[in-house]
Amino acid sequence: MRITKHLIFFAVHSYYIENESQDFYCEKIKKFVLYFRRAGTVLLPNAAAVLKGAGMITIRNEEEKDYEKVEKLVRRAFYNVFVPGCFEHYLVHVMRSHADFLPELDFVLEKDGRIIGNIMYTRARVVDENGREKKCLTLGPVCIAPEYQRKGYGRRLINHSLEKAAGLGYEAVVLFGSPANYAGSGFKSCKKYNVCSEEGKYPSAMMVKELVAGVFTGERQVYSCSPVMNVSEEDARLYDDALEPMEKREQPSQEEFYIMSRSFLE
Repeated sequence: MRITKHLIFFAVHSYYIENESQDFYCEKIKKFVLYFRRAGTVLLPNAAAVLKGAGMITIRNEEEKDYEKVEKLVRRAFYNVFVPGCFEHYLVHVMRSHADFLPELDFVLEKDGRIIGNIMYTRARVVDENGREKKCLTLGPVCIAPEYQRKGYGRRLINHSLEKAAGLGYEAVVLFGSPANYAGSGFKSCKKYNVCSEEGKYPSAMMVKELVAGVFTGERQVYSCSPVMNVSEEDARLYDDALEPMEKREQPSQEEFYIMSRSFLE
């Protein structure tokens, strides 16, 4: 009996994705290898390298000692993506001291002890036409270091935080982003839940996830983000200019952002 490196990686990756405890992860890997050895399986010569390369993943709350690292990460992840330069690192910088910021939902994702991801939340308002308010959040910013993007780390970070938010009693989450990036975590168009902006519009990039099934029953809801989200572009520019220089340039993703941020559903 011989197992391919693809199957080895699949089994390792499954444990890697589903379990947050490093100790638990290591113990499962040991049992995995022992099982196949007892079954007479001949592991490929590079199996150990595959196991070692999976890395150790931890998701934990951000601490004050992480602030500078996280802001550098956010800056590097967003720079030139939506506009030449970015303002998200400045948003993170000012968000932490705002009353709507939720430190209990501020997480970092570490790979082998290095922070490669971050996600933050703020309180938001979603109110129906009768003045009834839902306990709602705004998700963002969320980012993964560029070299680790499109590898499942972002979804894992998002899903972890959503589970924690639900456990804290929040009913729904709103975000603005590309639907392709968030539909896999259960987000749907705001139009499907009849959740509109304060202007009465349904932005194409505005997505909603119910944390309590059926919390939206079809009546019109109006979403309002925290005031902290309305950062001054000039303040953000001055903050960025004081940091280590990065090249501002135009790239295709900015055109996609321009279109999505100005598109609405009828």
